[in-house]
Amino acid sequence: MRNSFKTVYNKRKNILNDPQVKNLQEKVIDIRKDSIDNNEKLIETLKESFKKNDIDYAFADNAEEARNIIYDVIKSEINEDLKDDKSNYNINDNFNNYDDFNDHDSFNDESSIVVAKSKSNTLGEIAASKFLQSKGIDVIETDLGDRILQLKGKDNKPTHPTGPASHLNVEEISKIVSKGLDVDVACDPKSIMEVVKKDVLNKVSEADIGLSGANAVACEDGSLVFVHNEGNISLVSLMKTHIIVVGIEKLVRTIEDAISIAKLETIYATGSKVTSYINIVSGPSKTADIEKKLLKNMYGAEKVFVIILDNGRLEAIESIAECLYCIGCGSCIVTCPVYNAIGNEFGFNNYLGGRGVAMSKFIQDTETSISSGLYKCTLCGLCKINCPVTISTSDIIENIRAETLKKSLYPEKHGKFKDNIKNKGSPY
Repeated sequence: MRNSFKTVYNKRKNILNDPQVKNLQEKVIDIRKDSIDNNEKLIETLKESFKKNDIDYAFADNAEEARNIIYDVIKSEINEDLKDDKSNYNINDNFNNYDDFNDHDSFNDESSIVVAKSKSNTLGEIAASKFLQSKGIDVIETDLGDRILQLKGKDNKPTHPTGPASHLNVEEISKIVSKGLDVDVACDPKSIMEVVKKDVLNKVSEADIGLSGANAVACEDGSLVFVHNEGNISLVSLMKTHIIVVGIEKLVRTIEDAISIAKLETIYATGSKVTSYINIVSGPSKTADIEKKLLKNMYGAEKVFVIILDNGRLEAIESIAECLYCIGCGSCIVTCPVYNAIGNEFGFNNYLGGRGVAMSKFIQDTETSISSGLYKCTLCGLCKINCPVTISTSDIIENIRAETLKKSLYPEKHGKFKDNIKNKGSPY
């Protein structure tokens, strides 16, 4: 993991001092501040834009609502296709509580229903894959790193937003893929990639449902912007039904704002000035090539359904708005001394490092923020120095610690130090 992080750090260090990058950074900081400060107005604007663009949408207050909406959309699309003939499909309608999900559930290659999924921290936040698998639906990760972790099965939490499998070396990955796909894969990156690609394309050919997040949502235009290098989001967006889950913090005013965020995220995440692909989706597939008469359902999605997720974000805006400026580049963890020592134990679900710890308080609760590493942070501030939008994560964590102290929620050893200082004048 540290070797991977070092590669990213060295690749980007010369780019970050480029005057164009500095100007872009200042622009994005203003965009993110404006987006969070005016979030409610942007939501109202987005509703009208989505209606004009024929994009279906729903709002989800929490993770459970978001999961159930995804499931309902999938069921409705399947039922629409099959009408009264559902004999070829096996959907388990028994409710599964989020807390009952098994972290080590493997994917289900026997299911008749296949969902092609792209990399998304928001989908990881709501445990979308585990939920759908518990319903008998086969979710195929199309991102190479995520697919490797999916084949790994156990202990498969990602370690970087754009490089989920950064903590695994090529020998380990070769063994994982060989075992997971029951093939003999050479211990070589190119060979591994080709084997996984062939397998994913084979399975995705059976999918009608695409599931993804989005990097930004342009509210005035009613458009969603996606950043990727592999081309897999292009595949996902061409499914008959494309379901997209985004947090309310992803809303910005215009496509131009969204592209600026995408460019800065790419620079900080990979050290490249631009990514291979930036996709913009502004509605279902259509054409007007015959007498300029509008016809729907050409090559791409027949339905685009967007789920706009709160899940504690509105409360976070009121308390730690700055934390919602994040553009998801992972720069903070690349330079974090704690993360580089203990890895993804420091963070919450797909939200890694100190920022993930801070957000866990609002996505879950205070106790979760403690178990995610609230008291592991050294408060060194390197995260802010290396953050493209200068989020003061260490200050936020320090403030949350102060709140937990009032509730007597802190590590047991800290309590002993506190008592010793009070009674003996020394922590020892």
